[in-house]
Amino acid sequence: MALWLAGRDPRIPLLVKTLAVLVAGYALSPIDLIPDFIPVLGYLDEVLLLPLAIAGIVRLIDPALWAEHRLAAGALLERPASRVAAVLIVSVWICSTALLAWWLWPRSSAAP
Repeated sequence: MALWLAGRDPRIPLLVKTLAVLVAGYALSPIDLIPDFIPVLGYLDEVLLLPLAIAGIVRLIDPALWAEHRLAAGALLERPASRVAAVLIVSVWICSTALLAWWLWPRSSAAP
């Protein structure tokens, strides 16, 4: 989250911002450079490449700015969650499960 915030800060040079946004986007993307189903190599980008890219970008950002963005990211993560949205999502899942169970439940057919 701090990397994403740093990528949107106008005080950071354009090249560093671009790299920060690309790395943050890649970290959150479901598409991998090396697919995860390949044994051992599949997790190489998550284990080695991504942390190295993040560490390199953090070194390019001024430490005072980086500390500011880390604090801002922590504040964003501590925001209260919407209970209404949580209830709505859980209700949709319960209704969907009940509808699926009703649809799949065997019915007795009465022959006249």
